[in-house]
Amino acid sequence: MSDQIQFIVEKLNQEPFKKNYNLITFDSLESVQLLQLLSDVLGEIDPKHAVDIREELPENTAKRMLTLLGILKYKPPGSVTDLSAFRQGLVTGSKPVIHPVLHWLLQRTNELKKRAYLARFLVKLDVPVEFLQDDTVADINKQYEELMEAFKNLHKECEQLKTSGLSTAEIRRDISAMEEEKDQLIKRVERLKKRVETVQNHQRMLEIARQLRLEKEREESLAQQKQEQKNQLFHAEQRLQRAQLQLKEMHHAVVDSKPESLMKKLEEEINFNSYLATEKIPRELESKKKSVYFLQKAIAEPAMGQSDLNVLESKINEVNVQINQLIEKRMMKYEPVDSKLSMYRQQASIISRKKEAKAEELQAAKEEMSSTEKQMIQKTNQAHELDGSEVLKGDELKHYVNKLRSKNTVYKRKRLEIAEITAEYGILQRTEELLKQRHEAIQQQLQAIEDKKGISGYSYTQEELERVSAVKSEVDGMKGQTLDNMSEMVKKLNAMVAEKKSSLAPVIKELRQLRQKCQELTQECDEKKIQYDSCAAGLESNRSTLEQEVKGLLEECTQEESNYHYVNCMRKNLEIQLQRVKEEMKIYVSPDPQERRKAIREQYTRMILEQENLGKKLREKQKVVRESHGPNMKQIKMWQDFEQLMECKRECFLKQQNQTAIGQVIQEAGKDRLVL
Repeated sequence: MSDQIQFIVEKLNQEPFKKNYNLITFDSLESVQLLQLLSDVLGEIDPKHAVDIREELPENTAKRMLTLLGILKYKPPGSVTDLSAFRQGLVTGSKPVIHPVLHWLLQRTNELKKRAYLARFLVKLDVPVEFLQDDTVADINKQYEELMEAFKNLHKECEQLKTSGLSTAEIRRDISAMEEEKDQLIKRVERLKKRVETVQNHQRMLEIARQLRLEKEREESLAQQKQEQKNQLFHAEQRLQRAQLQLKEMHHAVVDSKPESLMKKLEEEINFNSYLATEKIPRELESKKKSVYFLQKAIAEPAMGQSDLNVLESKINEVNVQINQLIEKRMMKYEPVDSKLSMYRQQASIISRKKEAKAEELQAAKEEMSSTEKQMIQKTNQAHELDGSEVLKGDELKHYVNKLRSKNTVYKRKRLEIAEITAEYGILQRTEELLKQRHEAIQQQLQAIEDKKGISGYSYTQEELERVSAVKSEVDGMKGQTLDNMSEMVKKLNAMVAEKKSSLAPVIKELRQLRQKCQELTQECDEKKIQYDSCAAGLESNRSTLEQEVKGLLEECTQEESNYHYVNCMRKNLEIQLQRVKEEMKIYVSPDPQERRKAIREQYTRMILEQENLGKKLREKQKVVRESHGPNMKQIKMWQDFEQLMECKRECFLKQQNQTAIGQVIQEAGKDRLVL
């Protein structure tokens, strides 16, 4: 405990609190000061709680602190009874309650600051289920949840950027390096411009090169558009195939069946859907609502320990035992009378369970079929995106397999050729190494002969002269061929532009046809969508009117029910008051004095007399205190003077003892001697 208090004092003396406490002053703080100190620490964690507790009610202070401690996930020690004691101690400012809270808060201030900051945006508002039935409230709640998820993602990205290790120095170095590269590129461009300016018709050549670049970019964009149009056409064909397949299935169903069978199938489907809508789904919805209610109730409860869980488990076991005993008693009581009825009930329950099981199996089969269809469509799309063609079937697949086999044989043959070339490359590489070794040996012999003859370095100088002359001749040849190359390049560019235009003409023609077909399909889709929207709008309007009627009737029912309960309660209250008045009148009129003493009037009269007597006694006591106030004050003054006199005597006695301890004064023959 002393270590805990010492840690709290050290933290409070540091930034940002600067309280300048020691162990004695901290331990002598009153309850109000401790509560203010706890409020200051909570205000440092969350600025909204930096308030003066003298300006708010104690209940509001305790509620505010308990709310923030719950958000910060503080778990007070002990069981449920200890939790109530913790709340009471927090209201009264008890030291055994405040000190552990301060120690826990000061240990992890930075972590709790982050948690309090996130709690402002991530603590979800509890909206009642009946309010969520309103479309506006539901949309706003959905937007609120989406914004909360977006905030979570942004916060995670921010934390990752903080911990990624990217520093401003590295970014500045990268920027400076990019600026240097930019300057170098600008200089290179200027040099190239100066070199090109000496060439004739350089402006026309640059214009042709620019046109070539633009044509290439246009070609890429057209190729991309073509690919997009192909993808759209493929998806449209897939939708058309699915629609045709559904149409064929409907035709087969119509041809192979009769109106009676169709009506029977529709009735079965309607019965199944009505069973789902009226029995199964409402029952599941009700169970979900109950589970959500219990979960919210469990969340609202304070944190529970292992002892609380054990107590709850024991209570659950006791209740289960009582339920089993009641069921056995009921079975023993009603079994001989309702044996046939219980048998029918049992059969009905078995049939209902089978019905529910079959409905769940049918629903699961429908979901599995829809998921399988989605997977098939997805796999088909993936295959089309990877290969750019449709999935092969039948003879096309066999032809494709034969083609792969022929390619496999070609691949094996090419692989053998590559192996032979690799072996030959190894032999040639070894030969090159041997020739290099022989060349180095000959060079060493030649250098030794030159040193012996006194002309060392002659061969090297000769080689350098030959190399320089060869380079000079190459440069001269390149200068002579520059104009020819430029003219040839211009011709090639013109030819390439014409070729690209001719090759793109059929593509553009095909693209126009595809666009026309796409417009037709889009128009058909819009017409179908308009029909669907009109039908949906009619159904939605009918549903909204019915919902409004049901809502009005429910509100009227609840209003009437509340009025009934209110009138009933008022009637009961008036009956109780009337009964009390009758009893009081009976007691007050009774000739028996003992009975009359029980009346409320008599009781209040006795209480008034007692209070008057108590007031007289207090006034007499006040008079006595006023009379004895002067002598008592004089006596206090005399005792204070006496205390000062005794303190002075004590100091004189201590001084005398200190002087005798220094030495001893001896008087002999009229002389004083100090002996140390």
